[in-house]
Amino acid sequence: MLTVEGLRSRYGRIEVLHGIDLTVQSGEIVTVVGANGAGKTTLLKCLSGTQPVSGGTITFRGESLTGVPAHRRPARGLTQSPEGRQIFTNLTVEENLRLGAFLYADDRVDKDMQDAFAMFPILREKRNLPAGGLSGGQQQMLAMSRALMGRPSCLLLDEPSMGLAPIIVRQIFDVVGSLKALGVTVLLVEQNAFGALKIADRGYVMETGRIIMSGAADDLIADPRIRTAYLGI
Repeated sequence: MLTVEGLRSRYGRIEVLHGIDLTVQSGEIVTVVGANGAGKTTLLKCLSGTQPVSGGTITFRGESLTGVPAHRRPARGLTQSPEGRQIFTNLTVEENLRLGAFLYADDRVDKDMQDAFAMFPILREKRNLPAGGLSGGQQQMLAMSRALMGRPSCLLLDEPSMGLAPIIVRQIFDVVGSLKALGVTVLLVEQNAFGALKIADRGYVMETGRIIMSGAADDLIADPRIRTAYLGI
């Protein structure tokens, strides 16, 4: 579904991605883990079109994304839940969700919203309240749900557990793990390597803008190098 080959990106003169190769097959949950500053968020920004690519190719569902602007990529089936949530705090929860469905004007939008409420019931309770009044965990639920309102075939998730209490992190990861059954392919970027690998099919380990390891998620969890460097074991 998604193929990245030799991807490079720069901030000014400084290259931050040094030839990334990565694939995501339809129906998979694939995670990219690594320490802060490894280049994970820059990778997702390149995929969503908000960060310039200086080399390499991105192919999604058999078509090149080269030259496709960020605002047109959701129509291709690729949406992102960004780092830091980036919700509209002055709008209500429901208004934020409807913005996620900007591509559609059909009867399914209301059903999609009910699906979001079923996934995160607290959003139903808060639907008419300003999103700025939500807790950090609730804002993350809203950001994910807003991205899903775009009916993606592939969801890019950037650090959904960042800054959240452990009980909320478990809830978020449980929902991410359930997306496969809904037919949504997921590329998950996370510092929480253990939590991400537990729900993923495959994983990539990034370090200073390079992929240094990849493989089945269970194999990465069992690898002594990963356990020491990223899992704290």
